[in-house]
Amino acid sequence: MATFGERIANFFSGNDTETQEGLHGLFVTELRNIYYAEKQAVDALGEQADAATTDEVRNAFLQHQQESRNQIARLEQVFQSLNVDVEEGSCAAIDGLAEDARMVVSNTHSGSLTRDAGLIMAAQKVEHHEIASYGSVVTLAQIMGHTQAAQLLQQTLDEEKNTDKKLTQLAESFINDRANSESGDMGSSDRDQYSGSVVNPDGTRYSDSSSQTYQSGESYSGTQSGSSTGSTGTYRSGNDATLGGTMGI
Repeated sequence: MATFGERIANFFSGNDTETQEGLHGLFVTELRNIYYAEKQAVDALGEQADAATTDEVRNAFLQHQQESRNQIARLEQVFQSLNVDVEEGSCAAIDGLAEDARMVVSNTHSGSLTRDAGLIMAAQKVEHHEIASYGSVVTLAQIMGHTQAAQLLQQTLDEEKNTDKKLTQLAESFINDRANSESGDMGSSDRDQYSGSVVNPDGTRYSDSSSQTYQSGESYSGTQSGSSTGSTGTYRSGNDATLGGTMGI
């Protein structure tokens, strides 16, 4: 019987057939779960776009909805490259996150920027889940030598990180301050500061010359992320506003 050290050596040399078969099954299962999650995300993004207050948030959701459709097609290419059937798995996480977004709509007033702030939070929860999921399957694809699959999945992972950054920038640029003003939690000096600022009826961004400059790389909550080791090397989450994401194997 091979020692643990020998099994590790065999695994990374590609000679551990048993483990390779187990990883392949895990890889395919995760891909099918992601495939299901992307399809659920497309439906959820449509609901969130309909519920959004401003055009900027609505358009961000619609843009990512189309991007998600492209990612579904890319996943189908991955299945084809592996010679496995295209099938949907399951994902309790995405089901729960979609329900969270519906609760945001139920618990906020229609036409409020507080609703937009909540919807952005809900959307970023989905992005962080997807970043973790894609980071994991990229790593598995690389370990097993599925070069084409790894490249396709990395492309989607990069898109998810970029979407997360855009949502952070959107929230920090105008949603959070105005939503805070709506809630009545701001001090009198803050109210005076923003009294001349409005969101136009069509939802376009208000003009505020006193807006502070934000550092992209903070998560929606404003907590600065650290660094994380991704599937293709080390990246700084300060560059993508994530909470972590990729899996180290």
